[in-house]
Amino acid sequence: MKAVIASIALPLLAAAAPAPAATPSAANPPAFGVMSVRSASPIHYMQMNAAGQKFYLGGTTASYCPSIDGIVCPLVTRPFSLQADVEVPGGQQVYVDPTGALSFTQAHSASIPAGSAVGGLVYETGQPWSHYSFNGWGAQGFMACPTTDNRWQVFAAMQNATVPSGDVADCLGFSAIALTYSGDIPAWQYI
Repeated sequence: MKAVIASIALPLLAAAAPAPAATPSAANPPAFGVMSVRSASPIHYMQMNAAGQKFYLGGTTASYCPSIDGIVCPLVTRPFSLQADVEVPGGQQVYVDPTGALSFTQAHSASIPAGSAVGGLVYETGQPWSHYSFNGWGAQGFMACPTTDNRWQVFAAMQNATVPSGDVADCLGFSAIALTYSGDIPAWQYI
């Protein structure tokens, strides 16, 4: 499986050479958001959000749009949308950092910390729901770990992750349901 990567071509190039729409598949996933499923838990049905170059269940998405003439910024009314769903030239890439945290690159940068995993992120098509997971480093999907600000940070589900509380036993594994997103591009960039 190829890694799910959040990136887009320069808008000018996309307009100059439009490609036919590909059928969504595991190799070519659509833009999607993630909802956690873990029955009888505080994270059941929570949306995944992007903030501070990390992912969280709970809280709000953090985004930025430059105030430049001619740029029309989308309203961020939904959580982070994975795959090619930002307007910033060069896009943003999703990876798992060396601590095990699900992370994304800063806009205009392909810089990823040494020792990070850019592979192992998997989009699995399914009916009625598709799923998103991480199967690198011996992980079995994702887990959400409590933070001091009432959010749950998303990590690869592995015993040696460096989590906010310092104890992986505080984390809850969850199924990451991939909800297809087909609206306008939801953000210029995530921060």
